[in-house]
Amino acid sequence: MRMRIDINADLGEGFGPYRIADDEALMPLITSANVACGYHAGDPVIMDRTIRLAKEHGVDLGAHVSFPDRMGFGRRVMQIDPHELEKHVLYQLGALYGLAKPAGHHIGHVNPHGALGNLASADKSVAETLVRAVHAFDPKIRFLVLPGSQLEIAAQKVGMSCWRLFLADRAYTREGQLAPRAVPGAVIKDEAAVIARLARLLKEGVVETIDGGILRMEVNSVLIHSDTPGAVALASGIRRQLTDDGVSITALSRQA
Repeated sequence: MRMRIDINADLGEGFGPYRIADDEALMPLITSANVACGYHAGDPVIMDRTIRLAKEHGVDLGAHVSFPDRMGFGRRVMQIDPHELEKHVLYQLGALYGLAKPAGHHIGHVNPHGALGNLASADKSVAETLVRAVHAFDPKIRFLVLPGSQLEIAAQKVGMSCWRLFLADRAYTREGQLAPRAVPGAVIKDEAAVIARLARLLKEGVVETIDGGILRMEVNSVLIHSDTPGAVALASGIRRQLTDDGVSITALSRQA
């Protein structure tokens, strides 16, 4: 059976007249989208437009939930009581659902954004809080996770399923976490280097860590950051690499 990989992107990350990425150009190149739910970016009009664009192109819909940190684009750690954080996550899911339902689309996965995602990967308490919120909303929703992360462990503990995600343009630590953005080399901007990392993962099942180590990894999806300069060209390059390696580009919902 051919390897199946989803191409995933964070979309809808604008506000009012301000836009960060070319969602219209990216959407035909991907198979699943994580849509900002208004906390780090996005507003009802942008969310609606992105949902309908995803529906039009047959792209899976996911919630890109975040800390309430629009000014910092969700990349700043916030100390929030677990009960309060749980309600913030539910609020964002409800907002996306409320716009997706009349558009004839549905939420199939959750991919936490920025600082919330990083904390949920490494911190058991934050992971369990996120899982409680999503499970209460819809236990059939799957999480996009870093392989072996606390979020994956917490989700599986309550019987929720996960998709394993590879961030092609981000460096990893030996522990399988993302290297902090402030560390030199944490964000890989060279398209050829990103494609080479993906090719090695597909062929050998490994990724080189930021300190030169080797991390073994099995994944279902590869993520493109839409706000990365050249994201559209990178998405096209990733599609070519997957095709050249005989990989079936398959949406998450069709990998179940």
